[in-house]
Amino acid sequence: MTKARVWVGLLLLWMVPTSEAATERSSVVILGKVAGHQQVESLPDGRIKVHFEYNDRGRGPSLDTVYQVGANGTVTSAESQGVDYLKAAVQERYTAQGTSHAWKNSAEDEQREVPGPVFYLGLHAPPEETVLLVRAALRAPGQRLALLPSGEVQVSAVATQTLKGKSSSRKVRLYALSGVDLEPSYVWLDEDQRFFASGSSWSMTLREGFENTQELLLQHQEAEQGRLAQARAKQLTTKLDRPLAITHARVFDPGTLEVAEDQTVLVAQGRITAVGLSAKLPVPPGARTLDAQGRFLMPGLWDMHAHISRGPDGVIAIAAGVTTVRDLANDEKALTGLITDIEAGRDIGPRVIKAGFMDGRSPYSGPTKVFVDDEAEARTAIDHYAAHGFEQIKVYSSIKPELVPVIASLAHAKGLRVSGHVPAFMTARQFVEAGADEIQHINFLALNFLFDKVQDTRTPARFIAVGENAATLELGSPAVRDFIALLRDRKVVVDPTVSIFDDMFHNQPGHWHEGVSALLNRVPPTWQRWMRSGSGGLPDVPKRPELYRDSFLRLVEFVGLLHRSGVRIVAGTDNVSGLVLPRELELYVAAGIPPKEVLRIATLGNAEVMKRDKEFGRVLPGYTADLILIEGDPTLLMSDVRKVRHVIRGDRLYESAAVFRSVGIVP
Repeated sequence: MTKARVWVGLLLLWMVPTSEAATERSSVVILGKVAGHQQVESLPDGRIKVHFEYNDRGRGPSLDTVYQVGANGTVTSAESQGVDYLKAAVQERYTAQGTSHAWKNSAEDEQREVPGPVFYLGLHAPPEETVLLVRAALRAPGQRLALLPSGEVQVSAVATQTLKGKSSSRKVRLYALSGVDLEPSYVWLDEDQRFFASGSSWSMTLREGFENTQELLLQHQEAEQGRLAQARAKQLTTKLDRPLAITHARVFDPGTLEVAEDQTVLVAQGRITAVGLSAKLPVPPGARTLDAQGRFLMPGLWDMHAHISRGPDGVIAIAAGVTTVRDLANDEKALTGLITDIEAGRDIGPRVIKAGFMDGRSPYSGPTKVFVDDEAEARTAIDHYAAHGFEQIKVYSSIKPELVPVIASLAHAKGLRVSGHVPAFMTARQFVEAGADEIQHINFLALNFLFDKVQDTRTPARFIAVGENAATLELGSPAVRDFIALLRDRKVVVDPTVSIFDDMFHNQPGHWHEGVSALLNRVPPTWQRWMRSGSGGLPDVPKRPELYRDSFLRLVEFVGLLHRSGVRIVAGTDNVSGLVLPRELELYVAAGIPPKEVLRIATLGNAEVMKRDKEFGRVLPGYTADLILIEGDPTLLMSDVRKVRHVIRGDRLYESAAVFRSVGIVP
């Protein structure tokens, strides 16, 4: 018998269910803070009862799920009830009888005949479901298993580790699941094939009593992710170790808003060295040539509101032509490691500008390890951020209003900008008057005029109040005009992230906003299903869809009014940059901003805010060669910004289609 067969045999013995009831509890840890739990009870009759909940700033699911598992490890019935992340009701049921499979949830009501083993993925499911999936897949031929509603998963063991918790030790094994997400996802099981841990540096669910092992678990996960990332980067990155000539391009310069025909752009050592008519500018001997064939060449895009993590985020950004992101909240250690790997060529990703995140202590604190409740804590945090390469401070909703001017003064003394959510019990006007340089999210501007309705904005009230009231906000009123004048006169920047309200104010079970249509057929089946489900909408959208739609349109109008009034807008997504930034830019056009000006906002304008406009954001000699080649003309049709064909990020060249395909996305 081969070693492989012995190993599979041992796994099968490992997976035999016990006749005794067993209960495990796991903690949900968000950036070092326990925010919830999962409790799993395995009953003698084969049923598995799961309760899963966590609190993330007043958001977070609360689910009760009961599974019945068949002899082959697949689920024969599952029933869930509770609420999802945004507190919308969840009621889901799945049953299997022979080859017949039926399921019903808020967005789906289907029945299907499937002859062989298959595993149903819940639309809303606790982490425990991944354990059941791994067990079932390990029993299947080749450790591959078909999925319902669609797709296939393959499971493989990656690493083994013995961990010491507070009162005991456990031997655990890391499994990689391929086919469920854009790249392999990971779960840790103990020696009894029960759930031990899953997640990332941002949020992790792990066995109660072993919370102290998170860093070690992440080291193993990130080592595996790093191995895959390095192989991908080596395969897909063309290092420009000799000059590059991009010939016969239509070149858009955001500095002049002009498009020059039939241009050649020369690049050497990561910088643009010359730009001129192709007929007159010779290609240097030995240079690599990229014939643009009349395609549209422009500077790389910037996403000014990102939370980039290890995995597909940076890959998707580069594939879509996003060459710079500003990260507005992250785990410092994880972000630093990711930036180091990207810059060393061990991973694919954009340039990253770091903003230091802080919040006050409260039941609704944001996901951070940096809490500031007095001047001494503020000074310590700001000194640290200034000394470690951060360029601005982002405050969050639980910061005490009286601390904002202190934070602003301390940050400005260190040369750092100050931005953020408008803290609870404070208006946007007061935030600006206290010294803020920038406001994140357009809803906080609307809330400036809804202070009589909501003051505590630490919870989803900051979304719901806007959805219910923004439709009647008079943008031409003296109060709005006076507030806009204050923003303009103080040179306050607005980061609208209006596309996130596209989801919140439109999506409902089985219905999704039109911006999703551009992505549906490009992403893997599991992502398509999630998008088609209409997830991400606020709970009351189905009751009053017209009101929420009108409120969304008023927010879009507000963005256009800000721009026309001389208030600087920066383009950010608070989402997956490479997938959502085009929609953000389309919404700016819908707000009445001319396409050329929108492209300027997303390139040179963003660079100006971060004081990098002498190096980035133009197609001129001496500028960094962050360039994208596009099929079409986004100065005429903004949706063409999705048709990126090549990306130059300094001294690295990428073919967009190949990079997208590496994470399972159709170009």
